[in-house]
Amino acid sequence: MPIVGGCQCGEVRYELSAAPDRVSICHCRDCQRSSGAPMVAWAMMPAERFHLTKGTPRAVNSSGDSWRYFCGQCGTGLYYINETFLPGLIDVQSVTLDDPAAFPPGARVQTAEQPPWTDDIVGMMAFERYPPIG
Repeated sequence: MPIVGGCQCGEVRYELSAAPDRVSICHCRDCQRSSGAPMVAWAMMPAERFHLTKGTPRAVNSSGDSWRYFCGQCGTGLYYINETFLPGLIDVQSVTLDDPAAFPPGARVQTAEQPPWTDDIVGMMAFERYPPIG
């Protein structure tokens, strides 16, 4: 089965030629601010394993040598490149895979910057769907 993914609207699609080498959840402030979320799951691999199959993402320099690529139509964050810190590697936002459960994270990184309440997520009340209001 091919390893494929893309943005929410379908304007940008990609394919991985092999499984990622590492999948982790990042809690850094750069990821938090660019996603609007307390963490982002990343699938890292050599850049040559990643191929765009449809569309042209937009890029923004989020900090120093960090480049974040996203769909210019719907805004979905797709991948990250930093040739200074991670030369030759690409980090794909793993939940943009068509099967986001295929490669579960094996570690959390940058935990020094995580919001303290994220340690309690597993113990919070959980609902399969959004609960009724009121």
